[in-house]
Amino acid sequence: MKVLKFGGTSVGSVKNMANVKNIINDGEQKIVVLSAMSGTTNNLVEIANCIKIENSDQAIASINALHEKYTDVIDELLHDKPLNSKTKTYISDRFNFLVECTYKEYSQVLDNEILAQGELMSTFMFNSYLRQENISATLLSALDFMSIDANNEPAFRTIENKLAKVLDSAENADIYITQGFICIDGEGNISNLQRGGSDYTATIIGAAIRAEEVQIWTDIDGMHNNDPRFVEGTKPISDLSFDEAAELAYFGAKILHPQTVLPVRGYGIPVRLKNTMEPSAKGTSITSNHSETGIKAIAAKDGITAIKIKSGRMLQAHGFLKKVFEIFETYETSIDMITTSEVAVSLTIDNDKNLENIVSELKEFASIDVDTNQSIICLVGHSIVNHEGTHKLFKILKDVKVRMISYGGSKNNISLLVDTDNKIKTLQKLNSYLFELVTL
Repeated sequence: MKVLKFGGTSVGSVKNMANVKNIINDGEQKIVVLSAMSGTTNNLVEIANCIKIENSDQAIASINALHEKYTDVIDELLHDKPLNSKTKTYISDRFNFLVECTYKEYSQVLDNEILAQGELMSTFMFNSYLRQENISATLLSALDFMSIDANNEPAFRTIENKLAKVLDSAENADIYITQGFICIDGEGNISNLQRGGSDYTATIIGAAIRAEEVQIWTDIDGMHNNDPRFVEGTKPISDLSFDEAAELAYFGAKILHPQTVLPVRGYGIPVRLKNTMEPSAKGTSITSNHSETGIKAIAAKDGITAIKIKSGRMLQAHGFLKKVFEIFETYETSIDMITTSEVAVSLTIDNDKNLENIVSELKEFASIDVDTNQSIICLVGHSIVNHEGTHKLFKILKDVKVRMISYGGSKNNISLLVDTDNKIKTLQKLNSYLFELVTL
């Protein structure tokens, strides 16, 4: 059995839903994971924020506007009157719940419940559509099996056991529809896997059922060798290894949730990235195979803060780095890049929530310099630190001021830290320097 995930754009219009129907209606049994309709999660975030600041009038106005949009979609999608009526009733119940939320005290639990409504509505609507089209389909609630633990990590064994029971008891169908993103936490409350988490849902399910393949369908034809938003003439990459895809996703490739490949890599389950708008395009295949050496792709991660920790007296002392890392551990702040010299350590973080406290503690034994508005440019490929053409990337040093370089920590990744204002220029320069080196 395969697992297919479709993002918000793929179910963002009646036309796109018809494309999805044609893709999945091939006579093979599968599980289909859906995101909320495009724009819905952003609308729900705005509604939750209005409730948080006690602006109930604006929240209700936004709820009514979104409800009207869904009603229009249902009327266009479902011409079968009983299914149309049943779906409108369900959708109205979801929006009535949102209205009730405006009278409640804001909490993170309430916020998560609000955000969950998008996936619940999109899957119910799409399941009704498949039934209208006489396609064998059954709706499964992700809240019946998708669980996270006290550390907000997927409880894989629990998910596997619960999903097996859900599938055993479900009405037999060719297509099982379920929600991405949403889950239940360790206390039984509705939670989620964070933005982009539907990809993660799909591979978690794929691992749980030992799927033949997991397909991630979006509005772009696979992983590109650079960011097409900023660089012209990028090309899709036909093949990536799990390691390469994980590096690219973590360091900013928007097509994948950073954790996507982790659940399936241990089972060797392939992941394929496909384009809903061009289903015949090959896309990108992610497997355990390393197809070629050299730099394959470039990604960028914004919102980075660089911290320079200087202490000539203590840097070479036993336990100095341990003391530094313990501060970041205390404030649950992960480190992306790190470089050292004789008198200083420079490192980067992508979460500045506790920056003030971290800097305060570091200043007790070192002088600190902080640079904000930084971007990590990540170059990824198999064994690139050993590739004969990799030296050409260092041409960038004559064109752009590079704050840090991470080289050698991984054979598959070289990272550069630049000011975000120079990010686009850096991506474009690297693109022109490097991609005559490999055939994609």
